This record gives sequence, structure tokens and C-alpha cells, in this order.
Amino acid sequence: MTTTKRAASALALGAAIALLASGCAGRAAPGGLDNVQTITWWHNSTQTAAKDYYDKVANDFERDHPGVNVEVTALEHSDMLARLDATLESDDPEQVPDVFMSRGGGELEGEVAAGVTRDLTKVAAEELAKISRFTNDYTVDGKVYALPYSMGIVGFYYNTDLFEQAGITEVNPSPTIDEFNGWIDQLQAAGIPPISVGAGDKWPAAHYWFYNVVRECTYDTVEAAIASKSYADPCFLRAGESLSALVAKQPFNEGYATTAAQEGPTSASGLLANGQVAMELAGHWEPGLVGGLRADGTVPDTLSWFAYPTFPGQAGDPLDQMGGGDAWEVSTSAPDVAVDLAKYLLSDEVQKGFAELNMGLPTNPAAADSIAFPALQDLVAVRDKASRAPQLYLDTRLGSKIGDPLVAEIYKVFTGESGAQQVVDAINAAANGSTE
Repeated sequence: MTTTKRAASALALGAAIALLASGCAGRAAPGGLDNVQTITWWHNSTQTAAKDYYDKVANDFERDHPGVNVEVTALEHSDMLARLDATLESDDPEQVPDVFMSRGGGELEGEVAAGVTRDLTKVAAEELAKISRFTNDYTVDGKVYALPYSMGIVGFYYNTDLFEQAGITEVNPSPTIDEFNGWIDQLQAAGIPPISVGAGDKWPAAHYWFYNVVRECTYDTVEAAIASKSYADPCFLRAGESLSALVAKQPFNEGYATTAAQEGPTSASGLLANGQVAMELAGHWEPGLVGGLRADGTVPDTLSWFAYPTFPGQAGDPLDQMGGGDAWEVSTSAPDVAVDLAKYLLSDEVQKGFAELNMGLPTNPAAADSIAFPALQDLVAVRDKASRAPQLYLDTRLGSKIGDPLVAEIYKVFTGESGAQQVVDAINAAANGSTE
């Protein structure tokens, strides 16, 4: 599993550096060589099979590059983000890992402006040619600064048994909002909680408004709003109105406003994993997460997937989806061989193994047939029907100074403290430097 959490609190730099050793177990530096060159590589694949796989990848790279030692640090995702934030803000380029994960968007733009990440446009031209449809969110001023290796979309994972208990025997993989609302009504009539949402962590709730924007607004409208710092187009208001209409149906699990997203059996993912709700809006990480939250550690055969509903008269392309990916950046202070490691991580061999373990959705087309879980195969089919890559999560696209206040205001829609106009006001205020 790759991305599991999408937000993290900042940690002090000293604490970040002091704790690094905790993620670096299980591998030894190559012996018997003088002038060993060390590459530091941070990733967030902490489950045993995934962590072991990346250790093997590092060993294979060392085998093919005598005199190179890859120092691998596996970190839980929120911890990794906090440590990256601390190192990137330290003004000490030597503290930045040589190869590390990127989420693109405004975050990457800040790293480029700070001069901490390499331009990979020419040195990785061959790899970029294979994955060109996924590079837009990792491009700044026409230059590519990260190599996307996994690109997923958000959609609804659902329990087929609970749907059948509610009399829902046919599920359109790309439903309309009317079909979706009908399923909610049937589930409620059967006494089955329709949807879990980890609104206590805020970002899962924000996904609903983000996706409504993809449906109600054209891609060009969103990009123009970001560039002009004005969200006056009525489509942004409609996105909030559609969200308010869903919240009014009361489809969510009891106590959803304080429910955690992914940690433990009472989290939103835990409720889905253990058959206590019928569905959850989540990303490509969900199957692996669900398996880890079940007593037997397996992904249930009853877990399936459908795309986010489309709306009547929507301005957005119905094939467009929302999601995000992970990419490999190389720091400006890294040795040149670190670029070779980042490129190796995009190779056919590594991406196929990545897909076979359900660690994410590979961007290398050669690995598409290696995806193991059927629901993820369905997801990739929907992802690849679109004419463009998934539209990036808006908070990531905008960066934290705008994204954080926006997410906080969307959360208030779920608690009944805000509405469609207030969300538009919040993003306009944040985009123009005021959160009053």
C-alpha cells in the first residue's frame, strides 16, 4: 500500500532527525569496498510485504551498482510527511533525503522555488516518455521535477453482500447521482448504514467537495480560478450545494464527525472492513488497508468498487476523475547515482512487482496487467478512459496555505456549521491571503 493518509502535523527538525534510525532496519551496507557512496531513500510502504519488497529493490540496485549503498527508511505516511516538512524547511540541504516521495501540486512548486529538488526532464527523458500522461502535476515552468510511479483515483468501495441484502443486485460502475441516492435510500430502508466517513481527520470529508468540483466545473474553469485567485464561477457554489444535499440525507455512520479515517476497527475504513457499513469513499490504498484491519488479514471477496457519481447537466467531463499519485523526487544535494535509483523505480521489473503486491497503481503501462486485486483493475480501467490524468486533490494542488483553511470549512458542512457559500468564501479568502 502506498498513500494511506493525506495530511500530517509538523514535527520539530531535531525530533525528525533523531527518529530516523527507527525506519532503517533490516539492511546492511555492502562490505569490502572502499569509497562507498550512500544514497538515502525514504518511502512510506511499512507493511511487511511491501517493506520487504523495497528492501529487495534496494539490494538489486546495489548489486548492479558496485560501491553504492542504499540506506532505506520506511516511515508511516503521516510521520514521513512531517519529517519531510521539517527537513525541507531546515535550510540545510544535507538533511533532505536523496530520493523521496512527492505529491506534486503546490507542495512541489514550493520545493522547486526553494531549490531543493532536481530537474529530471532530460536525465529521465526515457522514463518520462512512458508515463507522460501523468506528469502534469509534477511539472513546474515546463520542467519535470518528480517521476510519478503510482496514480490512483478516488471512488466508492462497497460491500457486495450488504448491497444484496438491501436488494441492490445491479451496480452501475459509473453511476448517476440519482442511482447513488437510490442505493442510499435502499440501504437505509434495510437498516444498513450506507457510508462511513472519517470526518474526524477532515480530509476524507473534503474529498466530497473536491470531487463535486470535478463534476460541476470544467478543468479549464478550475485552472483559471487557481491562476486568478477567484472562485466566483457558479460551479463552485453548486459543488457545495450538492454536498449539502448529500449531508442532509444523513447517510453516514454514527459519530462520523469524530471518526478517524483509517486507524483501528472503529475508523471509517475499519467499519467497511468489518461489514458495519456498506461503502466508503476512498483511494486506491483501500483494499490493502481493509485487509490489514480485518482479523484474518485478508481482503474480502465482497469488496468491490464504483466511480464517483455524475450529476445531471454537469459542466465537467464525465470521464474526468479526482485522485492523486506518488512520485519520486531527487534532492539537489544527492549524488548523481540517486537519479539512477529513481529511474530504476520506474522500470518494468520494479513496477510489475509493485503492482503484484497491490502497493499502488503503476504508471508504467508495462505493469498494468500485473495488478492483482480485481477492484483495482476496474479502477485503472476507469482512470485510463479519461483524456487526462486524474485531477489532483485540491488541497494538494493549492498547497497548505489555501488547502488547509478550505478543508476546515468543508468539514463544517458535515457538522452543520457551514454551507455552500461559506466554502466559496473560505477558498477566496485563503487564496487572497486572508482567513478572516
